Amino acid sequence: MLLVTYLAVGAVAGLMAGLFGIGGGMIIVPVLVITFEILEFSPATLTHMAVATSLASIVFTSISSVRTHHQKQAVDWPIVYKLSVGILLGAVLGVLSADALSGSGLQIVIGVSALLMAAQMGLGLKPKPTRSLPATTGMVTAGTGIGWASALFGIGGGSLTVPFLTWCNHPMQRSVATAAACGFPIALVGALTNVFVGWGNEALPQNAVGYVYWPALLGIVITSIPCARLGAKLAHRLSAEKLKRLFAILLVLVAIKFLTGNL
Repeated sequence: MLLVTYLAVGAVAGLMAGLFGIGGGMIIVPVLVITFEILEFSPATLTHMAVATSLASIVFTSISSVRTHHQKQAVDWPIVYKLSVGILLGAVLGVLSADALSGSGLQIVIGVSALLMAAQMGLGLKPKPTRSLPATTGMVTAGTGIGWASALFGIGGGSLTVPFLTWCNHPMQRSVATAAACGFPIALVGALTNVFVGWGNEALPQNAVGYVYWPALLGIVITSIPCARLGAKLAHRLSAEKLKRLFAILLVLVAIKFLTGNL
């Protein structure tokens, strides 16, 4: 039953990653938290494990999604390179920030972020494209903030990168594709840092390497990769407004679960 759960989570997360460029983390993290609670993992580490495992899975999801976007020549690689300089630093800082929080404190932070993301997606809140892309220093600074928040929440960063790029007059489809590419360095550095900071923690269960829980990671990756490619193809064919509203409702439920249990 747990394997079926991991496979289903991977399918939905992969689809969301390709369709919205969001990495699927806001699906993976809450489901893994619930699953790890059922397995009676330590409350002190189970949320950190969910975030770390989510980031590790996004490494694989982003590769599949970016490959499809790249084939459609939608990824602006010069932008990815500039943002990634800051993303690498930000992702490390994000993991360290998460590690400094208690399990319940991290759930509160994730719950608040889920509410903000739900408002953005459900109400269609978008920054007006009033400026152009900043110079290199500004791009690196933006990348640092995106990397920090994404690694803290266990997400691929698309919910932050896409609004930033559209605010800078970047076309929406190209923003989604570019955000998906930025998700790879976020996830890779975030996952590796979680392995390092969680290494040797006695509260972790068997089959955990640092904070990354391998059985869940493998189950998610099996279905997330093909579904990410499907989502990336659909992103170039469909209007996603109705799906975004449904996803916003799901995020509200996630926020309620995390906030009511910890406030």
